[in-house]
Amino acid sequence: MTQNSSPRSPFDIVGFDLDGTVLDTSGDLAAAVNHALASVGRPALGVEAVKPMIGGGARHLLAQGMAATGGCDEATLDVLHRRLLAYYEEHIAVLTRPYPDALAVLDTLAARGARIGLVTNKLEALARKLLDALDLTGRFACIIGGDTMGPGNAKPSPKPIYEMLARCGGGTAAFVGDSLFDIRAGQAAGLPTVACSFGFLMQPVAELGADAIIHGYGELIPALERLAAARGDE
Repeated sequence: MTQNSSPRSPFDIVGFDLDGTVLDTSGDLAAAVNHALASVGRPALGVEAVKPMIGGGARHLLAQGMAATGGCDEATLDVLHRRLLAYYEEHIAVLTRPYPDALAVLDTLAARGARIGLVTNKLEALARKLLDALDLTGRFACIIGGDTMGPGNAKPSPKPIYEMLARCGGGTAAFVGDSLFDIRAGQAAGLPTVACSFGFLMQPVAELGADAIIHGYGELIPALERLAAARGDE
């Protein structure tokens, strides 16, 4: 290694969740949920109340929002789901921003040879629209949404993680997320996992069972290095 060369990435592939991991989408998602709720006379929910509901896709989010404001039958949920999606698509990047230092760390990992994958439970078309709006699409070697692998195959299923590995060309890998969906999917696929304490947590971060926890992106690469060393990947 020359004096000016960078060390190689601790993993060949580093996969990331989107909402609550790379991007803080809570403001725009809360606005979309509240638009749907208001259309049937339900009270609005605050952003902090909505955050723990995020992670399982838009329908799951809306179902929890409806449960919190009086309940809902499936037929009404179907109608409101379409309203939520339509509103969100039109207002997808009003308040959404990357978490501090997230983009710099993605760039550092890529410069060190990692292939960066994205696996989200957001519909793939919406994920791509959001990333395009923020000029972030090119940072990812693959983008896999909650519908990419077909019904019933979103996280916590390991199938989208396996697909990420295949599309990224295989090799050693780790997965970074903020929800139980993320950690269970990564673990089911046999990957070391990193949980973000700053994300949209449904429970205390320690209860997710991840192999490492970070409280900011400045901690991610050291955490990945420790995980790789523990597995003998370095």
